[in-house]
This record gives sequence, C-alpha cells and structure tokens, in this order.
Amino acid sequence: MLILLYQIINDMKTPYLLLSIFTFTLLSGSIFGQDKIHKRNQEVIDCKIKEIGTESIKYTLPDYPEDVLFAIDKDKVLKVVFEDGKEIIFMKELSNPENYVDNKKNAIKLDFISPLTGNTTFAFEHSLRPGRSLEASLGIIGLGFKPNDRHSRGAFVRFGYKFIKSPDFYFSKMRYSHILKGAYVKPEVSFGYYTEKFERNNYDTYSSYTEETFSFTIHLVLGKQWIFDNAFLIDFFGGVGYGFTNGNQGYHYGYVIAGSEFPISGTAGLKVGYLIK
Repeated sequence: MLILLYQIINDMKTPYLLLSIFTFTLLSGSIFGQDKIHKRNQEVIDCKIKEIGTESIKYTLPDYPEDVLFAIDKDKVLKVVFEDGKEIIFMKELSNPENYVDNKKNAIKLDFISPLTGNTTFAFEHSLRPGRSLEASLGIIGLGFKPNDRHSRGAFVRFGYKFIKSPDFYFSKMRYSHILKGAYVKPEVSFGYYTEKFERNNYDTYSSYTEETFSFTIHLVLGKQWIFDNAFLIDFFGGVGYGFTNGNQGYHYGYVIAGSEFPISGTAGLKVGYLIK
C-alpha cells in the first residue's frame, strides 16, 4: 500500500517538474535574448540588441551583467537577426548609394586630342554603383584633321568596365568625393574597321585602289578622372595589351598595334566631358 502511494505521488510530480523546466527555459531566453549579429568576417554574436545607432550597435551578452553594454561598428556588421526572425541588412558607408544621390551618374566625353589624329572619339560612361562603371566609346575615322591624304573612312568602338580605386585608409562615414571620380583600372576591348585609298604608279600611269583594315585589341587601361562641380570632368588614361590586325603595323585610329609577329598594342588619351543625370 505504501509503495503504491509513493508511486502515485511521484507520477504527480513529474508533470510539474517538466513544466518547471520548460518555464525556466522560456524565462532564460527572455532574459538573455536570442538576437544575432552577423559580422562581415562570418562571426555570429548571440546577444540582446539594445540600440542601433548611426555608427554602432549596442548589445548585452548573457555571460555579463545586463547593465554592461557592448558596442560594434556598423560597418563591421553584415546584418542583425532579431529573436522574432526580423532582419536588418547593413551596407558600408563607402559603398552606400544613398550617400551619392546628389551625384550625376552619367557622362558624355570627347577625346580632346583625337581630332588631330584623323578621327573624333566620343564616349559615354554610366555609374553602376560606387566603385564600378561602364564606358563605351565610338571613334569616327575621317572626322577631324587629316594626318595624310589616304581619305580614311571608318569607325572603331570600345567597351570597358571600370574599377575605381577605393581609399587606402578608412574612417567612419567616409565616401567617394564623387561616384565617378578617382584613379581606376579598366579592362577594355576594341573593334575597328576603316578603308584607305592608295595610288599605284605603273609606268607613268597612276591608278587608285582601296584597302580594308580590321583591328581588334584587348587592353588593360589605367587612368584617373577628376570631377569639377558635379558638371565637368577630365579623364587622363593610358593602356597596354594585345592587338591584332590584317593591315600594317602602326597607328589604327585610337590605338597602336605593333604587328602580327609581336602583337602588342597601346592606347592613351585625354578626355573632357560633361556630366548628366
């Protein structure tokens, strides 16, 4: 009889014990929190977030008193995940598009020297995001001062992707002075086609003939671009790479190609331009 009574009492205590454990677990979670700070270096901090400021995030840790606040720079944080599953994703100030809303992000340019070399080259640059932009150029061969009497006619196109240099050091709230300004490296490809007229002397008889020239280059271009008053720009550049042509070595209106035996190529120029929205 005593054994049966003891067993009944124990059976009654078990649900209360389980309920106590469950309640303690919930209270522990509410006390210590389950918010998570995901850092950019893949580290995760389990904490209770107390404040998200303009420059830092403040939080408490379960192993320390609740009145002890820790802080972390927001630029070191990728995102925070709250206990209820809501997320806030953070972006570095240097690459935050909101910091450049007043910047004009497109530019029309002219290769300032090109008319002196028998062509006129126009370019258009579009900013994709801070530190990245696309640039396309069109060179009209024959539009400009004639460097020879061959009556050259044709065009070339260039396509490049700019990587604009970020600062060597970083302070909080640092940003590009303008989204298109700065030193850059630009992988670039070019395609060209033009015709030239030549005269042939055959026993005191002159005749003319036309030659077609195709060209293709791959360049790695280095340059620097200055922006003035969000309206005017100067872009100085030079590059080297590989060049191929079915014509002669030398100047091909926009770039120089050494020849088929040693297919090195180079380009350089000075552009001026006007910024537009």
